[in-house]
Amino acid sequence: MLTLRSILQQISQFLRGITVKVTKRMYRSSAVFMAGAAVITVIAFTSTGFGSSGKNALTAFAETRALEDATDDENVEEEETALQAKVQINLTDPKMQAQQLAGNLLEKEIIQKQELEKESFTRVQRMNEQIALEEEAKRQAQIAAEEAKKAEEEAARKAEEEKAVHATSLSDDDYNVLLKIVQAEAGICDDEGKILVANVILNRVKSGQFPSTVKGVVYSPSQFSPVSNGSINSVKVTSNTIECVNRALAGEDYSDGALYFMYRRGSRSGAVSWFDSHLTYLFQHGNHEFFK
Repeated sequence: MLTLRSILQQISQFLRGITVKVTKRMYRSSAVFMAGAAVITVIAFTSTGFGSSGKNALTAFAETRALEDATDDENVEEEETALQAKVQINLTDPKMQAQQLAGNLLEKEIIQKQELEKESFTRVQRMNEQIALEEEAKRQAQIAAEEAKKAEEEAARKAEEEKAVHATSLSDDDYNVLLKIVQAEAGICDDEGKILVANVILNRVKSGQFPSTVKGVVYSPSQFSPVSNGSINSVKVTSNTIECVNRALAGEDYSDGALYFMYRRGSRSGAVSWFDSHLTYLFQHGNHEFFK
């Protein structure tokens, strides 16, 4: 038969053998267990003795309480795990919020940078378009200037052609007279000197102040000394003189509009005095002085 002392020792050993976490629920479990132990002790003392059945009941009660405590421990551990997970989530939320905020700021910065780049690209594109328009305007202006220059040159060429056509529309008689007077007045001169004499004759024909034909101009009284002394009729026209007269008829002109020329040392003093007092001096080429 078990004694009260041995029962209490077994209970004490059982309690020391169980290692649990100290929580409020464990305090309640311990209190229930102690109360149950006290009831079992009372029942044991009121009975005739402690047999094997009493021992088995105590053991069964202890094992039942141990199973319940283990279940409670599991529940507590699950609650603590859930609490830790919740705390971890609560700790993670600010980090996630900070990361999200940083992501939003980075996205906003990228968008602003893209907008600035787009604006810069648009501005550069507009500048390039403006430069292209200015270059095109310059090119068009240059083309217009070149066309105007070509048109002016063409007009001048046509004028020279018309002038040459007009000049070359001399009769054979006028042409021969022009050859003779140039040979008589400038036979010993260079090409420009011969062309200048032909220019003066042709200028008079076109001026309206003299006869409208070469023959009429050359044979006007007291105008050319080769006519006055008759040497015009005896000269032999050279090929160089023919070439120079043809150049003058084609429009080559150095006369600056001169209508008169004289050889000062071979002219009468009265004629020299009249040239100097009534005409405008232009220039001198060789021995001839030119006036208008």
